[in-house]
Amino acid sequence: MVMGQNSRMTTELHELFESNREWARDVEERTPGFFTKLLEQQSPQYLWIGCADSRVPANELVGLLPGELFVHRNVANVVVPTDLNALSVIQFAVDMLRVRHIIVVGHSNCGGVKAALSNLRVGLADNWLRHVQDVRNRHLRFLDGLPAHLRVNALCELNVLDQARNVCRTTIVEDAWQRGQDVVIHGWVYGLHNGLLEDLCMTVSSADQVEIAYERALAAVMARYHAEVPLPSLDPQIADRSSGTGQP
Repeated sequence: MVMGQNSRMTTELHELFESNREWARDVEERTPGFFTKLLEQQSPQYLWIGCADSRVPANELVGLLPGELFVHRNVANVVVPTDLNALSVIQFAVDMLRVRHIIVVGHSNCGGVKAALSNLRVGLADNWLRHVQDVRNRHLRFLDGLPAHLRVNALCELNVLDQARNVCRTTIVEDAWQRGQDVVIHGWVYGLHNGLLEDLCMTVSSADQVEIAYERALAAVMARYHAEVPLPSLDPQIADRSSGTGQP
């Protein structure tokens, strides 16, 4: 039994090597000398901070080649000031690579967001997903006012906005802005159902824009989800906020 399993595993891994060779040949045929040039340096204009989900291949879905997109991924695309991994990536991207755009990208039907929303225990990652639960708790009245089938994707988008704001609040980005460096932070979401990216209109290029951009993007997300719900089922205070007539 063990020998059979090892043989099957060897075959599966061999297929990966074969696919890699085919891919490298195709790239070199289309762009002769590509890998030689890539060896010398990387000069990406973008840092992609996304979810580790295997259905969201960053380079592929935006059509960029190796060397054109700097990528950091974790469960539920979280950025927190205690995560040295994410902060190190951001600092290298901003200070060394001089990227012009940092894009936080969530995706629909995210398993991590779904677990955070429903308090589903998944193991060690529960500690990580508390950051997403913090987002959920801040917007609990809004989420509770939505039909169950809309809540996961709504929280996916709210999470993107919060994480994009967290990127803006890092000392790395704040220092870059203070010295006049051109760095723009964005919040996007990817639809697993259609393969398309959507701009959540969270775009920030200076420290004084952070809260204004966040509030506008938040209002837009809420308004869009409210439009999918019959008004009588909404909490009146939530409905007022989305129309701009309620108290903050």
